[in-house]
Amino acid sequence: MNPEHPFAQFIRVIGRGPNLSRPLDEEEMYEAAKMIVAGDVEPLQLGAFLCILRVRTEVPGEGAGFVRAVRDTFQVPENAPAVDLDWATYSGKKRQLPWYLLSALLLAQNGVTICMQGTEGHTEGRLYSSEALSALGIPMADGLEEAAEQIRATNFAYLPLKNFVPRLQEIIELKPVLGVRSPVNTFARMLNPFDAPHELQTVFHPNYRDIHRDTAALLGQKHMAVFKGEGGEAERRPHKPVMVQYLHNGEVSEELWPALVEESAFYKDEELDITRLPKIWNGEVTDVYGEAAVIGTAAYVLRLMGRASSPDDAVAQAREMWDARNRDRLFQAA
Repeated sequence: MNPEHPFAQFIRVIGRGPNLSRPLDEEEMYEAAKMIVAGDVEPLQLGAFLCILRVRTEVPGEGAGFVRAVRDTFQVPENAPAVDLDWATYSGKKRQLPWYLLSALLLAQNGVTICMQGTEGHTEGRLYSSEALSALGIPMADGLEEAAEQIRATNFAYLPLKNFVPRLQEIIELKPVLGVRSPVNTFARMLNPFDAPHELQTVFHPNYRDIHRDTAALLGQKHMAVFKGEGGEAERRPHKPVMVQYLHNGEVSEELWPALVEESAFYKDEELDITRLPKIWNGEVTDVYGEAAVIGTAAYVLRLMGRASSPDDAVAQAREMWDARNRDRLFQAA
């Protein structure tokens, strides 16, 4: 008889059926995740583990244990600059251009230091941040060291997941094999590699808002905001009222943000022509919905960082930034 594989114990805990199974506690998930990231599990075990969690839905303790284990695998450069905001981008866009990229660059131009970290294309038909930034001529960091250098120089860096935790990118790319996204999509969003005090998260399914917020609390995240974004990205849907949930120094709260434009302003963009973004930035063309999405998303960050007293104040400040933006260059040194 073959000896039991060390990882089998974790599958047994979560997979013994509706009456005997239970979630992993934080330390159990920490040990399980260490084995996953190290490649010490069989492919069959990994598939079973991920699918069981996907069907049951992850819990905050599992998220915290997984994130802790992954963070132990990378080292932030000692000379890294202070980063204000961690911005996760893992979904890609298919109905609208990635307006959130203009929001991030607008904030960077106004002194907010941002690490945007995310995944490459894993779902056909979606435009991902990496593709869009490349088309705009904005470089991607090849690792934590280069990300630190870019943030120091420009207040912004895009760090692909494959360039600091390649194992997780490999797992995310199993979606065509598994048929569904894996819990790694949820966990990876919360890695916050530079330990930024502010974290912006988004969900496609509203019931995941609590999971993100409560996981962040277990991880000791100082400030975070989570909301239902456009297409699963951290982007304001300006034609809809949106409930934003917050975590501030252990205290949870929520705030309803009203719509910024009429419902009729929304449209499905069939072309996703990325060349429109710099044209809108420099004022060559206008887009009521797009500009509202840029301003509304930047407003979320200002509110999260305590720079605005209310949603209305945050929108007003973001609009002033947009009106005063340097139109000569989309991306510039800080």
